[in-house]
Amino acid sequence: MMTFPRVWELIGNFKDECQSRGWKTSQNEDWIKVNNEFHNFLWARDIHPSTFKKIATACRCAIKQGSSYQVVNVAYTAWLFPEAPPDTLVHSVARDPKLAKRIAIYDLSNVYAGGPVCFKLNETNSKVFQEFEKFLGKKWGVEYKPAFSLLTKEI
Repeated sequence: MMTFPRVWELIGNFKDECQSRGWKTSQNEDWIKVNNEFHNFLWARDIHPSTFKKIATACRCAIKQGSSYQVVNVAYTAWLFPEAPPDTLVHSVARDPKLAKRIAIYDLSNVYAGGPVCFKLNETNSKVFQEFEKFLGKKWGVEYKPAFSLLTKEI
């Protein structure tokens, strides 16, 4: 059995797949551009809910262009958590339909503990995130439990 990769390696491997589809990616940043929309991946071991809310509602990220940066609008953001995110964070996204359409949360704590289940909250229309889920399933055997399972942590 292969060891599940670190988050940054996981995103890097996925970005390689995205490039093979003709999607634009960054070597140093974790975004994918498809049809003029940016799909951003953020990962955190732990984050305070108020900090999460500020980042989630900002809808922007910095893109390096040469020696400077350009701030762009982000259509979708996926948050990857190698440890279980705070319940308050998950509830804040689940209860806000506007946020839930732009923000996906992947709780990978069970996968990193050796289990097959990734708890997810993904109500976005992001085809990048749909492909990310397929990638995790095909390459690593990850199974998904929907939002209600994420909120109750039932495997």
